[in-house]
Amino acid sequence: MNHMLHQTTFPSDLLRVDGALDLEPTARGVRPRRLPAWTRPQLPDALFDLVAQSTAGVRIALRTDATVIELTLHVTQVELPSGRTLPAVLDLVVNGEVTHRQTAAGGDVLRIMWGSSDVDIVPGTTETIRFTGLLRGDKDVEIWLPQAAACDLVSLAADAPIHPATTSIAPRWVHYGSSISHCVEADGPTGTWPAVAAAKANLRLTDLGFSGNAMLDPFVARTIRDLPADLISLKIGANIVADATMRQRTFLPAVHGFLDTIRDGHPSTPIVVISPISCPPLENRPGPIMSAHPRPQEATETDTGALTMSAVRELLHGIVQDRTATDAALSYVDGRALLGPDETGDLHDGIHPNAAAYRRMGGRFVSLLGLVDLQPGQARSTTS
Repeated sequence: MNHMLHQTTFPSDLLRVDGALDLEPTARGVRPRRLPAWTRPQLPDALFDLVAQSTAGVRIALRTDATVIELTLHVTQVELPSGRTLPAVLDLVVNGEVTHRQTAAGGDVLRIMWGSSDVDIVPGTTETIRFTGLLRGDKDVEIWLPQAAACDLVSLAADAPIHPATTSIAPRWVHYGSSISHCVEADGPTGTWPAVAAAKANLRLTDLGFSGNAMLDPFVARTIRDLPADLISLKIGANIVADATMRQRTFLPAVHGFLDTIRDGHPSTPIVVISPISCPPLENRPGPIMSAHPRPQEATETDTGALTMSAVRELLHGIVQDRTATDAALSYVDGRALLGPDETGDLHDGIHPNAAAYRRMGGRFVSLLGLVDLQPGQARSTTS
């Protein structure tokens, strides 16, 4: 790096880390987290903690005239029970356009055993990701971090001065959901459906997609309540059905309570409730999914009140209809409008979309909500 004249270490006043709600100091630098520090004692297990550390929607923002940028970081990748390691892909975005893509090759690997919260750690190395061939001239640059990995950020260097990023006035969008919002199967961090939608609609994204952990946790509702937001979307139901963590009796008040908490901080912000996309194994049979393969248990006579994807859609639609009598800023989207029953061939494991399907979902979300022409401040919350 001896040719790089300008370098700054994390944390840095020159570098804004968007999409992260906490920068945890580490021995190497800082680790972005997608939940605030006060939530850590309330996380139920180590796997949710790992998911909160994964950097979906997190990006480093700066302004520079550089033709070369180097990011030194230490990634923590995940090896699935199938033996596949999720790639740690980084995207470089210049003035709103994706121009470069690199994959981190080193770092630690966490090996997760199915049905267990225990992990084995294979240690790796810190590395430097190099983006070259940028055009001269002042430009706004974002480095989107891997949606499927955690990152310790060490330093950033460039062959020209590094300046703070231009302050954006674009509307702020907070999105909450499950693995189908976390999108580890996307081809890169700008290919997740929330990232695609944010780019198309010029929204500042905070992605609270938590793989396996969208359980309507109260600490997440309080987090959303306290965030500045011009649009809030909540994709509810997939994990709750797949893990059979609730029945109708508990689901209804949990959804109401989640919405009530958010409304305490956002009395007039548009909130969109999104039900599950098509999911053949769980459409009319309750969870839990019993193994790595999507084979739910058979419904029995004792399953009165058990939740299926179809039942969740009906319940969510009813909740929104009931509440809109006093809440005109609340709306409902049937998740099958994002990915429908005729597209289940794009569910690579019967549950999760592939990369191409995620990109379609992002475009459809923008079209469904009419966000293409949304202007800064148009949906501005009274609390933003």
